[in-house]
Amino acid sequence: MRTKKEVEYLLKAIDSFQRRLLVVSPDLTILASNVPVDELPDAEAVGNTCHNLFYDLPSPCENCAVMAAKESRLPSLCPKPDSFIMEGRLPCFYAYPIMNGDTVEAYVSMDFQIPAIGMLEEKLSRTNSLLENLLLSAVDCVIAADMKGNIFLFNASAVEVFEHSKEEAKSSVNVRDIYPGDGARQVMKLLRGDEYGGKGRLKTYHTKALSKSGEEIPISLYASIIYEDDQEIATIGFFHDLRDRIRIQKELEDTQVQLLQAEKMSSLGKLAAGVAHQINNPLGGITLFAKLMLEEYTLEKGAEEDLHRILRDAERARNTVKELLEFTRQTRHLMQPNNINEALTRTLFLLENQTLFQNIDLKKTFQTELPPVSSDAQQLYHLMMNIILNAAQAMDGNGVLHLKTYYRAKQDRVCIEISDTGPGIPEETLPHIFEPFFTTKDEGKGTGLGLSLAYNIVESHGGRMSAKNNPEKGASFIIELPSASKDQKGDGRE
Repeated sequence: MRTKKEVEYLLKAIDSFQRRLLVVSPDLTILASNVPVDELPDAEAVGNTCHNLFYDLPSPCENCAVMAAKESRLPSLCPKPDSFIMEGRLPCFYAYPIMNGDTVEAYVSMDFQIPAIGMLEEKLSRTNSLLENLLLSAVDCVIAADMKGNIFLFNASAVEVFEHSKEEAKSSVNVRDIYPGDGARQVMKLLRGDEYGGKGRLKTYHTKALSKSGEEIPISLYASIIYEDDQEIATIGFFHDLRDRIRIQKELEDTQVQLLQAEKMSSLGKLAAGVAHQINNPLGGITLFAKLMLEEYTLEKGAEEDLHRILRDAERARNTVKELLEFTRQTRHLMQPNNINEALTRTLFLLENQTLFQNIDLKKTFQTELPPVSSDAQQLYHLMMNIILNAAQAMDGNGVLHLKTYYRAKQDRVCIEISDTGPGIPEETLPHIFEPFFTTKDEGKGTGLGLSLAYNIVESHGGRMSAKNNPEKGASFIIELPSASKDQKGDGRE
């Protein structure tokens, strides 16, 4: 027999219990309840039926655990609790009879079943942990925030890309801070529309995100709004960093441009060889018959001078053809020690008598005894011709073109500086001049490939190329190429 004190403590324990516990008669009339009166509807618990008091039903609930216990005279679980849970109701989940000998005096009804609740909570905890680990270890950045922008999920990839620590992101970073300008507003507008995947969803939306250091990062965004009872409660976004993809795409485009240029140079070489053959034949005849006339005929002094002039011009034409063939000669891009001064001189030989250079004052300051540069001769010619022509065009064929070579012993680099007295390069344009297809020339007057190809040639030789505006007037291009290693150094000729 329990003592008065035990009974007192048991009653206090029942009243303090956080879950609903009822004692009902076989006809479901409430005999006792631990639910405080102020939490009940405008009716007393005792004397009322449970189905009427809690659910305002005239008859027992469809899924009544007490009715199941009454039928079996054994403890019973609610047969279909999910329907009540979905409706937002707490069912009489578990009930058992109070026996007096063979007679059932009453039933105890609870809104929970202890073993089941424990297992459900454990399963829910494991599921939540697994889901959180999946999101936190995702390759793409995953960021979740409430509707005020407070971040509550910031995975490891987000830490790497956006440069905020998890603690910092959750405590002092608003999700709006990771978008430049009004980017966050635009994303929410699209999420609430139908344009990118339907209401509440955003698929493959390309935009920019902002790192802690202020770098604007191109991203592909997948995002969703999280709803609860049709109310927006949070957003989650998957951010894919596009920088590597853009870099690879640019490299592929650069490679394609180089292949197209190589094909063009190959065609030019074949054309030059054919033209040279056609020119060399008449040049040979001109030279031969001019020499025969000098040897076999006694001519006046003026006639002899004219024949010698013919021979000199024929020889000059032959040398031009020879240099053109050398410039376009096809090789397997064999890297050999080459003399930079000789390469510049050979390039100028093909250019300086062109119409564009008639009013240009060419100045050369070549350092003697430069170490050779390990390079592909044809690529060197193409590089120098591109830069020199670019400078001449910038001056509209009128000004001073200064070519300078020198050696930086400390860096072991041979340098070429090509300066002009043109209008210079606009400061906003300067960072972009080596980008493929970027040009400031009028439409139809430039492809934007010349400087890009020159830059790629210098890079492929392990060198550096830069441009700057001169203090006085015009612009300068500086090319730095590593000298050939000691075991490669020779006389600088091919």
